Amino acid sequence: MLHEYRDDIHDLKQKDAHFARIFEKHNELDKKVEDAEAGRTILTDVELENLKKEKLLLKDEAYKIIMDHRKANA
Repeated sequence: MLHEYRDDIHDLKQKDAHFARIFEKHNELDKKVEDAEAGRTILTDVELENLKKEKLLLKDEAYKIIMDHRKANA
C-alpha cells in the first residue's frame, strides 16, 4: 500500500499508533481479499465488496495522514 511513501510510512508506523493500526488492518483485509479472490476462502460477493470498501477507506485515511505528515515535515 502506497509504496511510493515507504519512508513516511516507516516513520509514521514508529511514531503514530493510530496509523500503525490502520496500516495493519489494511494489510489484514488485503490478505482476506486475496484469499477470497484466489478461492482459498469462500465469501459472498457482498462480503467481498464490503471488505474491499473497508480496505479502501483505510487506505484513504492512511493517505491523508501521510500527506499531513509530509506537510508538517516540509
